[in-house]
Amino acid sequence: MKANTSYKSSVFTLLFSDPDLLRELYCALEGVSLPDDTPVTINTLNNVLYMDRVNDISFEIGGKIVVLIEHQSTVNPNMPLRLLMYIARVYEKILGERNLYSSKPVKIPQVVFLVLYNGTAPRPDSQILRLSDMFEEAGPLGLPERESPALELAVKVLNINHGRNGAIAARCKTLAGYSIFIEKVREFERESGERAEAIRLAVRHCRNHEILKEFLEIHSTEVQNMLITEWNMDDALAVRYAEGMEEGLEEGLERGMEEGMEKRDMAIAKNALAKGLSLELIHDLTGLDMETITDLQADSLLPRTC
Repeated sequence: MKANTSYKSSVFTLLFSDPDLLRELYCALEGVSLPDDTPVTINTLNNVLYMDRVNDISFEIGGKIVVLIEHQSTVNPNMPLRLLMYIARVYEKILGERNLYSSKPVKIPQVVFLVLYNGTAPRPDSQILRLSDMFEEAGPLGLPERESPALELAVKVLNINHGRNGAIAARCKTLAGYSIFIEKVREFERESGERAEAIRLAVRHCRNHEILKEFLEIHSTEVQNMLITEWNMDDALAVRYAEGMEEGLEEGLERGMEEGMEKRDMAIAKNALAKGLSLELIHDLTGLDMETITDLQADSLLPRTC
């Protein structure tokens, strides 16, 4: 099956691309209530890459709160730093031409950072990741540690797998349906061993059982392509990481590991090009710069001589 060429999108972000659903999702995740007419404005920075990824969802609520949501199958411990870099860009976009050097104080919306986890590894229902946990210690310099950090950012990680955080699922039918859909994909894949067939069966099951029915009726083909690409890429990245670790242990030299990983990345890129994957997806998959990938593509188009 041809890979999805818009990997920046995902089933989750496509599902929650409606302001009313985002309001419902926020209220469920935070355990609060808002009037149905509270305005929600999506302000995700399209095409702004950081850490080789694009932020999943960013939106304002009534001009008073900014909510940044990441959906992950593997929780990244660097999320506080990534979201710090992203919120700076969001605030820059919100403030526009306002003069930060004015003598009048500039008001900015409050911010909420959320990571929604639906991977297979065991994780608690809720967890907090803090930017301060990433700071270097000042002790080696002979300086005392600060009682409270000058800069802090807290990210709430919530487990949204089916059967976890039941109170949240009860408050947001769409999120509950998404969790069931992902669980059915995994169930069918365990039974059939075939990912594409498992996704197809899960789509049919959920439509027949009134789970995300309207969404899947409109986007079923797109959902299948997105999920196949997303999950296959996650698997490839996991294998790439494991192979790099194994090679590092065998060689015992950082230089050897880097050279080996570069060769592997080049081989992966060539194979991906042969299969017709997009340059952007190959960049995400291998970490190679776009110039290198473009050169490999040009080389693959040269006529072969005997």
